[in-house]
Amino acid sequence: MERLWKTFQDRLTSELRLVGAKTKETANQVLKSFLPEYNQRFRVSARETGSAYRKPVAGFKPDEYFCYKYPRTVGPDNVVRFVNHRLQILPHPERASYARCKVQVYAGLNGNLAVYYGNRRLDTSPAPLESTQLRILTTVGQTTPRIYPKPSPNHPWRGRFKAYFD
Repeated sequence: MERLWKTFQDRLTSELRLVGAKTKETANQVLKSFLPEYNQRFRVSARETGSAYRKPVAGFKPDEYFCYKYPRTVGPDNVVRFVNHRLQILPHPERASYARCKVQVYAGLNGNLAVYYGNRRLDTSPAPLESTQLRILTTVGQTTPRIYPKPSPNHPWRGRFKAYFD
């Protein structure tokens, strides 16, 4: 690519200058005639025909390779936290709970999240809200947590602690 770009910088600018291209439209017309001539002049045929890429092995899962991997520890409630997501790990026949296990969260390039324990993908679902958020939502008529007032300065709780030992 570098060699191609260097020849374009060298040759294409000279061609545009020779033609006297001053506008974008004129430059595009020059480019349409320049590219076929350029490709004909510098094209090199491959020694072997066919694709140079190897076929992937059977069972290749591109989503497991082309992603970001983040280590996480499962919480005591069987929930993995990742950025603004909470993923509930569902029970598996081999293991009911993954609490305190080291897992990896695979964040795909398309935004999908998957949780892996070793080489096995775990079944997940969005976790329910935390108890503090549930409390906020279930409080009747309130959208913010309840704020308790401070006791007054002469309240009995503010008095000195007296220990009565006989």
